Amino acid sequence: MKQTLLKIGKAALVLLEALALGGAVAFAIQWIILGDAQAALDWCLGALPPFCLTAVFYGGGALLLGLLTGRLWVGALASSAVGVTLALVSYFKLAINGTPLEAEDFGMIGQLNQVMGVAGDLKVPGRGWAAVGMLVLVVLFLFLLGKMLTLGSGRTRFVLATAVVSLGLALVIGPGGPALGRAFSVNTQDRMMSAISYRDYGLTVGLWRDMCLLAGREPEGYGPEYMQQVVQRLDELLGASGTAEPAGEQPNVIFILSESFYDMTRLPGLTLSGDPAENFHRLSGEGISGRFYSSYLGYGTGYIEQSIFTGLTGKDLKPGTNISFRDDGDYSLLDSVATSFQAAGYETEMLHAYNNSLYNRTVTYPKIGFNRLLFSREIQELDLNIQGSPYAGGYYLSDHVFTQALLNRLDAANEEGKRAFLFGISMENHQPFDPEKFGYVCQLEVSSDQLSEENLAITRVMLEGLTRADQALGELTDALREWEEPTVVVFFGDHRPNLFMTDGGTVYSHLGLCESNDCSRWSIEQVADLYSTDYLIWANDAALLKQPAGTKQDTGLTALGPAVLDAANMPRTRYWAMQERLSKALLVNTDLYCVTAQGVPYWNESDAALSDEDRELMNLRSAIVYDTYYGQRYATSAMNRPVGS
Repeated sequence: MKQTLLKIGKAALVLLEALALGGAVAFAIQWIILGDAQAALDWCLGALPPFCLTAVFYGGGALLLGLLTGRLWVGALASSAVGVTLALVSYFKLAINGTPLEAEDFGMIGQLNQVMGVAGDLKVPGRGWAAVGMLVLVVLFLFLLGKMLTLGSGRTRFVLATAVVSLGLALVIGPGGPALGRAFSVNTQDRMMSAISYRDYGLTVGLWRDMCLLAGREPEGYGPEYMQQVVQRLDELLGASGTAEPAGEQPNVIFILSESFYDMTRLPGLTLSGDPAENFHRLSGEGISGRFYSSYLGYGTGYIEQSIFTGLTGKDLKPGTNISFRDDGDYSLLDSVATSFQAAGYETEMLHAYNNSLYNRTVTYPKIGFNRLLFSREIQELDLNIQGSPYAGGYYLSDHVFTQALLNRLDAANEEGKRAFLFGISMENHQPFDPEKFGYVCQLEVSSDQLSEENLAITRVMLEGLTRADQALGELTDALREWEEPTVVVFFGDHRPNLFMTDGGTVYSHLGLCESNDCSRWSIEQVADLYSTDYLIWANDAALLKQPAGTKQDTGLTALGPAVLDAANMPRTRYWAMQERLSKALLVNTDLYCVTAQGVPYWNESDAALSDEDRELMNLRSAIVYDTYYGQRYATSAMNRPVGS
């Protein structure tokens, strides 16, 4: 009896040790992320249920490895390493673009070196080393204590490890996951932006919540008859808006994603010696322009591209899904914007001013309708008559060289008797915005009472990058004025740069546009402002425009694709007719926010001022997305045909 009680006591002590280790790891993670030990302690005490759940996760992992190895300190060391690594990766991601680590980012693990390469120098903060030191002491304590305690015989450890694995699987997947979440006061039903989820639940529970709990929900009554009714109802609602053969000439289209481009003159508190968007402003008077509402700030270029071309956002997919790293076959299920041009006999090409290492483009772009991909190396092999180095501001092709490449490929396609659809991704204005990026050269001067000289030096780099992007736009359109073939240019900035200042704030917080870098604390108006850039649709023949020259009309992530199809008079499939109709209601709709066609932002579409027909169309679209990517694809082929077919 005494021996039995002793064994039970040892087992209980080992369990407490594991949970204590888990609590230490949970505290260390918050210490690294929040930047202050007192702030971390306040969070742990104020969010006790998710803190305890985090401790269970890391303590359970340590216990499992301890049982497998016979040494609890080994499991403690591994759990500590995992927690610290996740926290530091999230810290570095915040330093790069102002957003925490998200579940979808795990799709980019294989490209970590390239991501770090474009981010500049990153160093572990002092609090990171302090947190590591604390965990080292905890592991050392367990190592010394382990001399007095054993975890049982090999057979006993195996049985216990099997039990831990079984219990863990039951609690983190299937119906056990939501039950565990509810037990620890975690919302397992509603989607929310990562910054809010991590603020309330911490990094680890937030990641677990996204990857294991929330999932695409099957529509009630789902089946072949249900989806047939969905298609029929879509045809009724779309009607004439789904015309299969739009009238009008089909021009060349040059579709340009200008990295981090936006109208810097909209920033308050800056005095500029000139207009960095001089050409953009002039061309806006000749075309259609306005705000472009994006889904990211400071990063996410590849995700934005996918959303524009496929009409999907992360909100349409299961949480944690990386939109650029899905199953290869997913990208060909529904026609993309580029597929329409390809089917119409266009030469469809993507040009990128950097290499092919990021966002899985070499896999996804051929599947969404591009005949040819040209990256930096292939562009330099074109006959461009480059004078001097083709690079500017680091290892990206200059926007000047990139413009020459676009004109070269346009000429090649037209010489073959084809129309061209060229999607270009410029990079000269990409981060890092180090003061020496352009050799301390800035064509315009900037001053501000709210920025120190060191911060002005960083701002000048952004100013110079934007100025060069604008000059390249002017160079392109000047050449196209002399072009014989009708050509439309669609030009937009994918996101604003998250321009960090020397104290860790951003140019936006320093200029009073927001109080801090934590977007979970912003107002909806601040989100809509800072998540917006600018766009332009211009043509070398004003008759090609669908609106009077000088029209101001906002657009967004889910509205720009239909606008490109409309600009080129492309036939619409049922899917894109639906997307075009919905773009008249919502310009962007993400887990963070949405904006109506009237330019009014809301936190979610449930609160937005939408008509009953708009909401019905959104429900029908949700059924189509579920059927295509998670269901039996009863209606997928019908969505790739014209309305009424």
